[in-house]
Amino acid sequence: QVQLVESGGGLVQAGGSLRLSCAASGRTFRRYVMGWFRQAPGKEREFVTTITWNGGATYYADSVKGRFTISRDNAKNTVYLQMNSLKPEDTAVYYCAAAGGRTGWGTVQAYDYWGQGTQVTVSS
Repeated sequence: QVQLVESGGGLVQAGGSLRLSCAASGRTFRRYVMGWFRQAPGKEREFVTTITWNGGATYYADSVKGRFTISRDNAKNTVYLQMNSLKPEDTAVYYCAAAGGRTGWGTVQAYDYWGQGTQVTVSS
């Protein structure tokens, strides 16, 4: 069982930056691929980015590539999402998730555990 708690959301102007954190419980954090998803009002939850077990590989949605950076610290059981050059269309609830499998990391179904989400609002 893994519990995930996000923090760091808030209100920021377009062009600004935010850093989200996701703290995981348990000793098995390094066994999970970690991802960030987001969900805007009236829309489906969408993939943002993911990072493999030791941080050796990262993947990004085209909409955030070059602006967002995912990282993880296995010693602290924490995954981060650095978001730069934020746009109003980045406004959403951002969720941290943990995947125990080895494929399909771009899909909601691949993830076994989810955090409660943190709101990010970007004003124009």
